[in-house]
Amino acid sequence: MKQVLVWLYLLMGMLLAVNSVAAELKIGYVQVDKLLQEAPQTAESGKKLEKEFSPRSQELDRLQKQIRDLEAALDKDRLTTTDAERRNRERDASNLKLEFQRKQRELREDINLRKNEELAVLQDRINKAVTSVAESESFDLVVYGGVAYASKKIDITDKVLKLLGKK
Repeated sequence: MKQVLVWLYLLMGMLLAVNSVAAELKIGYVQVDKLLQEAPQTAESGKKLEKEFSPRSQELDRLQKQIRDLEAALDKDRLTTTDAERRNRERDASNLKLEFQRKQRELREDINLRKNEELAVLQDRINKAVTSVAESESFDLVVYGGVAYASKKIDITDKVLKLLGKK
Protein backbone atom coordinates (compact mmCIF):
# COMPACT_ATOMS: atom_id res chain seq x y z
CA MET A 1 0.00 0.00 0.00
CA LYS A 2 2.84 2.37 0.86
CA GLN A 3 4.45 1.67 -2.46
CA VAL A 4 1.22 2.51 -4.32
CA LEU A 5 0.98 5.83 -2.46
CA VAL A 6 4.60 6.64 -3.30
CA TRP A 7 3.93 5.93 -6.98
CA LEU A 8 0.74 7.97 -6.85
CA TYR A 9 2.55 10.97 -5.32
CA LEU A 10 5.35 10.61 -7.83
CA LEU A 11 2.85 10.51 -10.70
CA MET A 12 1.00 13.57 -9.38
CA GLY A 13 4.30 15.43 -9.06
CA MET A 14 5.21 14.61 -12.66
CA LEU A 15 1.78 15.77 -13.88
CA LEU A 16 2.15 19.05 -12.01
CA ALA A 17 5.61 19.56 -13.52
CA VAL A 18 4.32 18.86 -17.03
CA ASN A 19 1.40 21.27 -16.49
CA SER A 20 3.69 24.04 -15.30
CA VAL A 21 6.01 23.59 -18.30
CA ALA A 22 3.03 23.49 -20.69
CA ALA A 23 1.58 26.64 -19.15
CA GLU A 24 4.77 28.53 -19.97
CA LEU A 25 4.91 27.29 -23.58
CA LYS A 26 3.77 29.94 -26.09
CA ILE A 27 2.47 28.46 -29.35
CA GLY A 28 1.45 30.20 -32.56
CA TYR A 29 -0.15 29.05 -35.79
CA VAL A 30 0.16 30.45 -39.33
CA GLN A 31 -2.22 29.78 -42.23
CA VAL A 32 0.14 29.36 -45.16
CA ASP A 33 -2.63 29.28 -47.77
CA LYS A 34 -3.97 32.62 -46.51
CA LEU A 35 -0.46 34.10 -46.61
CA LEU A 36 0.08 32.90 -50.17
CA GLN A 37 -3.24 34.40 -51.27
CA GLU A 38 -3.12 37.71 -49.43
CA ALA A 39 0.55 38.65 -49.27
CA PRO A 40 1.25 41.74 -51.38
CA GLN A 41 4.24 39.95 -52.88
CA THR A 42 1.86 37.42 -54.47
CA ALA A 43 0.16 40.12 -56.54
CA GLU A 44 3.51 41.67 -57.43
CA SER A 45 4.78 38.29 -58.55
CA GLY A 46 1.68 37.72 -60.69
CA LYS A 47 2.09 41.08 -62.41
CA LYS A 48 5.78 40.43 -62.95
CA LEU A 49 5.07 37.06 -64.58
CA GLU A 50 2.27 38.50 -66.70
CA LYS A 51 4.57 41.24 -67.98
CA GLU A 52 7.38 38.75 -68.59
CA PHE A 53 5.26 36.33 -70.62
CA SER A 54 2.91 38.80 -72.30
CA PRO A 55 4.87 39.02 -75.59
CA ARG A 56 4.89 35.24 -76.01
CA SER A 57 1.22 35.04 -75.16
CA GLN A 58 0.46 37.72 -77.74
CA GLU A 59 2.48 35.79 -80.30
CA LEU A 60 0.36 32.72 -79.59
CA ASP A 61 -2.81 34.78 -80.03
CA ARG A 62 -1.48 36.06 -83.37
CA LEU A 63 -0.59 32.53 -84.48
CA GLN A 64 -4.02 31.24 -83.46
CA LYS A 65 -5.71 34.00 -85.48
CA GLN A 66 -3.50 33.15 -88.45
CA ILE A 67 -4.60 29.51 -88.21
CA ARG A 68 -8.29 30.51 -88.05
CA ASP A 69 -7.87 32.83 -91.05
CA LEU A 70 -6.09 30.12 -93.05
CA GLU A 71 -8.80 27.55 -92.25
CA ALA A 72 -11.53 30.04 -93.14
CA ALA A 73 -9.81 30.75 -96.47
CA LEU A 74 -9.54 27.01 -97.08
CA ASP A 75 -13.26 26.54 -96.49
CA LYS A 76 -14.15 29.55 -98.62
CA ASP A 77 -11.91 28.58 -101.55
CA ARG A 78 -12.49 24.82 -101.33
CA LEU A 79 -14.44 24.67 -104.60
CA THR A 80 -12.21 27.01 -106.60
CA THR A 81 -8.75 25.62 -105.77
CA THR A 82 -7.02 22.62 -107.25
CA ASP A 83 -6.44 19.49 -105.19
CA ALA A 84 -2.69 20.10 -105.02
CA GLU A 85 -3.12 23.70 -103.91
CA ARG A 86 -5.71 22.64 -101.30
CA ARG A 87 -3.38 19.93 -99.94
CA ASN A 88 -0.53 22.48 -99.72
CA ARG A 89 -2.74 24.89 -97.78
CA GLU A 90 -3.98 22.11 -95.50
CA ARG A 91 -0.37 21.06 -94.88
CA ASP A 92 0.52 24.69 -94.08
CA ALA A 93 -2.42 24.90 -91.67
CA SER A 94 -1.40 21.61 -90.06
CA ASN A 95 2.19 22.81 -89.66
CA LEU A 96 0.99 26.05 -88.10
CA LYS A 97 -1.20 24.10 -85.66
CA LEU A 98 1.78 21.95 -84.66
CA GLU A 99 3.93 25.04 -84.19
CA PHE A 100 1.15 26.65 -82.14
CA GLN A 101 0.82 23.58 -79.91
CA ARG A 102 4.59 23.37 -79.42
CA LYS A 103 4.88 27.05 -78.52
CA GLN A 104 1.84 26.82 -76.24
CA ARG A 105 3.35 23.81 -74.41
CA GLU A 106 6.72 25.57 -74.06
CA LEU A 107 5.02 28.70 -72.72
CA ARG A 108 3.08 26.68 -70.12
CA GLU A 109 6.26 24.91 -69.03
CA ASP A 110 8.20 28.17 -68.77
CA ILE A 111 5.38 29.85 -66.84
CA ASN A 112 5.21 26.93 -64.41
CA LEU A 113 8.97 27.02 -63.92
CA ARG A 114 8.93 30.77 -63.22
CA LYS A 115 5.91 30.44 -60.91
CA ASN A 116 7.81 27.85 -58.90
CA GLU A 117 10.83 30.15 -58.72
CA GLU A 118 8.69 33.07 -57.56
CA LEU A 119 6.91 30.82 -55.06
CA ALA A 120 10.25 29.75 -53.59
CA VAL A 121 11.23 33.42 -53.13
CA LEU A 122 7.86 34.17 -51.53
CA GLN A 123 8.12 31.16 -49.22
CA ASP A 124 11.54 32.36 -48.11
CA ARG A 125 10.10 35.81 -47.32
CA ILE A 126 7.21 34.19 -45.45
CA ASN A 127 9.59 32.04 -43.42
CA LYS A 128 11.64 35.11 -42.48
CA ALA A 129 8.48 37.04 -41.53
CA VAL A 130 7.20 34.14 -39.41
CA THR A 131 10.58 33.88 -37.68
CA SER A 132 10.62 37.62 -37.07
CA VAL A 133 7.13 37.63 -35.52
CA ALA A 134 7.93 34.53 -33.47
CA GLU A 135 11.15 36.01 -32.12
CA SER A 136 9.72 39.47 -31.43
CA GLU A 137 6.74 38.03 -29.53
CA SER A 138 8.72 35.27 -27.77
CA PHE A 139 6.93 32.26 -29.24
CA ASP A 140 8.34 28.87 -28.32
CA LEU A 141 6.69 27.10 -31.23
CA VAL A 142 5.03 28.26 -34.44
CA VAL A 143 3.23 25.68 -36.56
CA TYR A 144 2.07 26.01 -40.13
CA GLY A 145 1.03 23.64 -42.83
CA GLY A 146 -0.93 20.47 -42.15
CA VAL A 147 -2.84 21.32 -38.99
CA ALA A 148 -6.33 19.90 -38.48
CA TYR A 149 -7.44 22.62 -36.05
CA ALA A 150 -5.94 25.72 -34.49
CA SER A 151 -7.65 28.18 -32.20
CA LYS A 152 -8.03 31.80 -33.34
CA LYS A 153 -6.16 32.97 -30.25
CA ILE A 154 -2.91 31.32 -31.42
CA ASP A 155 -3.31 32.34 -35.10
CA ILE A 156 -0.58 34.86 -35.95
CA THR A 157 -1.25 34.92 -39.71
CA ASP A 158 -2.48 38.53 -39.72
CA LYS A 159 0.66 39.67 -37.87
CA VAL A 160 2.83 37.96 -40.48
CA LEU A 161 0.76 39.50 -43.31
CA LYS A 162 1.19 42.90 -41.72
CA LEU A 163 4.96 42.40 -41.59
CA LEU A 164 5.01 41.22 -45.23
CA GLY A 165 3.07 44.34 -46.20
CA LYS A 166 5.83 46.53 -44.81
CA LYS A 167 8.48 44.98 -47.04
